[in-house]
Amino acid sequence: MTESKFYSTTRRNLLMAGASGLIGSGLPMPAVLRAQTSALKVGVILPLSGVLSFPGIATQRGTDLAVRMFGDEGVKLEVSYADTESKPENGRLAAEKLIRDGATILIGAWDSGATISAAQAAEAAKVPLVVNVGSAPQITEQGFTQLFRNFPPSSEIVAKGVALFKDLPRGNGFDPKSAVVLHVNDTFGQATGGAVKAVFEKLGLGINILDVISYDARARDLSIEVAKAKATGADLVLPITRVNDAILIVREMIKQDYNPMAIYGPSSPGPYEKAFTDALGKFADEYMTSVPWYDPTTEIAKKVLARWAKDQPNDRFELNSGFGWESIQVVADAFTRAKSTKSEDLHAALKATNIKDHPMAGGPIAFDAKGQNTNIAIPLLQNQKGAPVVIAPAAAAGAKVKLPMTKWADRA
Repeated sequence: MTESKFYSTTRRNLLMAGASGLIGSGLPMPAVLRAQTSALKVGVILPLSGVLSFPGIATQRGTDLAVRMFGDEGVKLEVSYADTESKPENGRLAAEKLIRDGATILIGAWDSGATISAAQAAEAAKVPLVVNVGSAPQITEQGFTQLFRNFPPSSEIVAKGVALFKDLPRGNGFDPKSAVVLHVNDTFGQATGGAVKAVFEKLGLGINILDVISYDARARDLSIEVAKAKATGADLVLPITRVNDAILIVREMIKQDYNPMAIYGPSSPGPYEKAFTDALGKFADEYMTSVPWYDPTTEIAKKVLARWAKDQPNDRFELNSGFGWESIQVVADAFTRAKSTKSEDLHAALKATNIKDHPMAGGPIAFDAKGQNTNIAIPLLQNQKGAPVVIAPAAAAGAKVKLPMTKWADRA
């Protein structure tokens, strides 16, 4: 488990008219500045190496951007990173190290297993943990009092996403009657894989789940699993993946000439990432997923995207970077209202969070009795022309869905 450090105490342009709207504190900027006499030490836990490093680094980029932007407004944050090396058990070790080094609030840990592990250390030390990404339902079901999750549980993502999928138009070669689930066998994958099957049956899609196939999170060859999926003859493939295994699955489907009507990953990270579309090119197109996403129509999202384009011109702003950015927004908001760097004061402020202006789609960021933000929207995405676009709901859609999928051979 390794550690790196980044800090910002700079000042510059307003992110949007009125910094109180940005931070969600309701305070005028002079009061915010007067309230902060010392920097808040924030510990951020992420998988910055290993099999989860792609999304981990993407989350770090969004986190760093927010630290710079809030630093420009005088919000003094000293942020240290601890790397879990993509090992769930390292979440606790990372949290303990950051707390020893003086962090009075934690953010993390992207991976559900590492998040639960880190939450145990946070609970023991009475240090708040703001969850940036982590969808396993059990994260908020274990009675943690120090945990605040600004990310929906996989069961909710699947339910909302599949409901949108159900409403996609049938006909013209797209009318699936059967499906096969492939899922990574870690904490996240097992929880989500079970939720997919249950939601498909509950919503009455008329699609029969023929098989549920699991695979190791560190697998480098998924030829056997894809062959099993192809043998079912399923019209629909439902992969629950991260970015590396999503790439492996598509490449193997191409090799085996497996052409289902659609590939749809409910609550599946990876396919919207730049690493996925860069690696697969035209073969990444028409892959669908349902995940939380940013709302490009809001003023704050426009400001964040503009700054991202300036600072990160070669990278994509997506789910990971978006929730990385919002994790700092949540911490900055609590800090400015608490007027304190003490964990107990930050905890009390987090419980009263009500941030209406934020980049990711949905209602105000607020936490219920379990520490869960229940106001996050779940659109349906499809990769088109090398990038993810919203295809549902209609009010937020940037493009029309393309189904059935173009056969692999026809893309050559």
